[in-house]
Amino acid sequence: MMSAVAQTLYSEEDYLQMETKAGYKSEYFRGEIFMMAGGTPNHNRIKENVSIEVGIALKKGKSCRSYSSDQRVHIPENSLYTYPDVVLVCGPNQYSQRDINTITNPSVIIEVISQGSGAYDRGDKFRLYRDILSLREYVLVNSLNVGVEIYRRTEDNHWLLAQDAYKLSDSVTISTIDTTLLLSDLYSGTDDVKEGWITPEE
Repeated sequence: MMSAVAQTLYSEEDYLQMETKAGYKSEYFRGEIFMMAGGTPNHNRIKENVSIEVGIALKKGKSCRSYSSDQRVHIPENSLYTYPDVVLVCGPNQYSQRDINTITNPSVIIEVISQGSGAYDRGDKFRLYRDILSLREYVLVNSLNVGVEIYRRTEDNHWLLAQDAYKLSDSVTISTIDTTLLLSDLYSGTDDVKEGWITPEE
C-alpha cells in the first residue's frame, strides 16, 4: 500500500530527479509522490521464484525480456510511474520521453500482493494499468495464501479473469509467452502459505 510522503504537488521532472537521489523507491501519480513499502520474506521469495521461472522460459528462444522490480514503468495516459514486481516486454523497448530508463510498453505485468496491497493491486492500480495499450496480461500472485489470477485483454479491449489457481499442484499459463508455471515452483521456500485464496485485507 502506498503512503504519501508529502502534500506538495510535484512535476514529473521533480519526481524523476528526486528518485535518482533517493535511497528508496516511490511511485508518482498526478503530482503526488508515494513511498513504496518494503516486501515481506514471502513476498520477496515469491517474486524471486517468479523471476527465475519466467527467466528460464524466456531463454528458450522467446522474443521477450523480463525485468525485476527495479524497473520503472510509466503510463503517459494517466501519469503513473511505478515499479511492478516483474515486467515482461515483447518487442523493442519504448521509453518515456522524460527518462530514457523508464519503460512505457510492458506486455505482461506481474504483481505479488501482500497485506495492505491487495485492494490497490486488484482495483485502482489495475485500472491504471489498463491504459497501457501494449499490456496483454496482468498476473496477481498472493503472498499470504496460495493463489494466482491471470487477467487478459480481449480483442475488443475488455479485461477478463482468464485463469485462476489455488492449489500447489495447479499450474497457470502466461499466454503472451506461451509458458506454463507450476504453483509449487512459485511458492517454493515460502513460510506458512496455505492453499486457497484469501484476500490479504481479510
